[in-house]
Amino acid sequence: MESTRFLESTALINSAYIVAAVLFILSLKGLSSQETARRGNVYGIIGMAIAIAATLTQVPAAHEGFHPAVFAAIGVGAVIGALMASRVGMTQMPELVALLHSFVGLAAVLVGYSLDLQGGGDAVRNGIEVTLPPSLTHRIEIFIDVWIGAITTTGSVLAFLKLRGSVSGKPLLLPARHMLNLAMLIGSIACAVMYATSGDQIALQIGTAIACVLGVHLVAAIGGADMPVVVSMLNSYSGWTASAAGFMLGNDLLIVTGALVGSSGAILSYIMCRAMNRSIYNVIFGGFGATPPKQSAAAKAATTGDVQDIDAVTLAGQLAEAKSVIIVPGYGMAVGRAQHAVRELTEVLRARGITVRFAIHPVAGRLPGHMNVLLAEANVPYDIVMEMDDVNADFPVTDIAMVIGANDIVNPAAEDDPSSPIAGMPVLQVWKSKLVIVNKRSRAAGYAGIDNPLFYKPNTKMLFGDAKDAVEKVVTALKAV
Repeated sequence: MESTRFLESTALINSAYIVAAVLFILSLKGLSSQETARRGNVYGIIGMAIAIAATLTQVPAAHEGFHPAVFAAIGVGAVIGALMASRVGMTQMPELVALLHSFVGLAAVLVGYSLDLQGGGDAVRNGIEVTLPPSLTHRIEIFIDVWIGAITTTGSVLAFLKLRGSVSGKPLLLPARHMLNLAMLIGSIACAVMYATSGDQIALQIGTAIACVLGVHLVAAIGGADMPVVVSMLNSYSGWTASAAGFMLGNDLLIVTGALVGSSGAILSYIMCRAMNRSIYNVIFGGFGATPPKQSAAAKAATTGDVQDIDAVTLAGQLAEAKSVIIVPGYGMAVGRAQHAVRELTEVLRARGITVRFAIHPVAGRLPGHMNVLLAEANVPYDIVMEMDDVNADFPVTDIAMVIGANDIVNPAAEDDPSSPIAGMPVLQVWKSKLVIVNKRSRAAGYAGIDNPLFYKPNTKMLFGDAKDAVEKVVTALKAV
């Protein structure tokens, strides 16, 4: 009878896991589009609720009753998560995502050490009950899980500090850094072999320490325009960590979920690297932005001279006479919290019969899809938010291209200067418009640390000032025209 109940319970749990896995897949599919993103989030929430409930049903079998600490941990975690989500601003979202990735890695490390201490079960030897060490397979799973988790933890913490500005975003390039990475990899493999064959916990601890240093070193060597890809790669790492933990715990759902997150993060990173005309290897092991680039004579000439500025009233008059406007948002819009002002500007222009569209670069902002989320938050219609490949050909027939807080993604040096660090990177060709308006606080270089020849072109005018304040002034002046 007990055997039958056990089988029935196992079948129900597995069925719940299958349903949760399907919901997670539907969640990822939904998140691929602005129109279905809300539905995708709902699928993910329901799937996670089912997964947690199904997992908790297994607790009584081991503890003869629900353990209070489990519910206490869930309650505390839910409160902390709700507070973080409610208080974080959209400009802080990239650093929050990086921090959450570190939690996944840390959880994997702690679970791995817990299972190592728990051992492979109890046995009686010479009349004495002893704890057996984990099996060979189990030790391999533990080491892989802990190693990936440690890299994810420290790498994510450093990414969080970089995005927050607590640590300089300038890449740290140590001498022979690639050889140092290789040495740490070889050392980790040696520790893995020692731990797997002997169960020596010191080997596991040394391997963990090496992985922690490796995680810091990998992220420390990355800077400039690569941070969005770093966040995406850390997301991938957290997924593979969770999948490794699934093998270690014998949890099928954790394996599937981790593989989904890991593979989707890796694919997204690849797509973003293609958008930057760079390779994954170049991003992860490179040192982009570490030293001032050596510009050619033509590039130096393109970034010299005076810029033309424009005030809100004059710009409002020119916008009123335009027939088509393309708005290019960047991180400056996020910092200035200008998305609602931009949406109001869009409404005023469209009410006058002016065609308005948004051009989104794949790596705009500090997080994949950052600009799309900001515009969706401000209720900008989805059908006028265009991807780079869909809108780039329309700039030559556009009256005004309005760049709000963007820099590197509209830099013509990517096409004109082979010596530029961003040479070959696909960019939004705003300079082909009849008039280009660039809103920035100053003429400072972008996140990649290089000057922008766009500012000095004859058809470019600079609207200096905070994005929100500048756009609101334009809206007020436009309403008066």
